[in-house]
Amino acid sequence: MFGIGGSELIFIVLIAVMLFGADKVPEIARTLGKGMAQLKNATDDIKSEITKSAEANGLDVKSITSGFTDEMDSIKQGFNKMVLEETSAKTNDVKSITDDITTEITKAKITIDDLVDGPIKRQS
Repeated sequence: MFGIGGSELIFIVLIAVMLFGADKVPEIARTLGKGMAQLKNATDDIKSEITKSAEANGLDVKSITSGFTDEMDSIKQGFNKMVLEETSAKTNDVKSITDDITTEITKAKITIDDLVDGPIKRQS
């Protein structure tokens, strides 16, 4: 909650109780809650008023935002295409590196087998 931990919240509540007294803290919290509700209602009223005035002037909110939405969709598709191309290229690079490593390991095994099975054999 706002980057505040439990101990910090307890400390803040303790300071509030010390400053305002135990009987005033619930009243202050209630007042803050009412203020937040009024602020939310005011922003909702402003949004609805803007939407109503846009519709009254013949502006369709969806037609205005559709161009933006289409542009965002094309950006998303381009980004997804770029990521897909990069991951497929990386997959091919990893496959070629894996094949090279496997080839080198096979060569090393053959060399070791030649050393072990050479003119001097180890006794087991």
